[in-house]
Amino acid sequence: MYHIEYRASAKKTLRKIPSNLAKTIVGKINQLAEDPYAPNNNVTRLTGESGYRLRVGDWRVLYDIHDDISVIEVVKIGPRGGVYR
Repeated sequence: MYHIEYRASAKKTLRKIPSNLAKTIVGKINQLAEDPYAPNNNVTRLTGESGYRLRVGDWRVLYDIHDDISVIEVVKIGPRGGVYR
């Protein structure tokens, strides 16, 4: 199982959004930590940059996987469209 680390911007977003949505997003991230390479229709590798995207409804979670230290680093959380800027 991978350890999850959140960047400050991701933590800030989780604090700002409604608690039920934040719990859903954190739950999906925790499922991802069990096996980040398991087949999942909501996960896509980013094009043009390193990392992956997890879709949770209209929200997106951008993250990197560091296999050497078994860490998933959550880089950014945001609404669809605005998170990629």
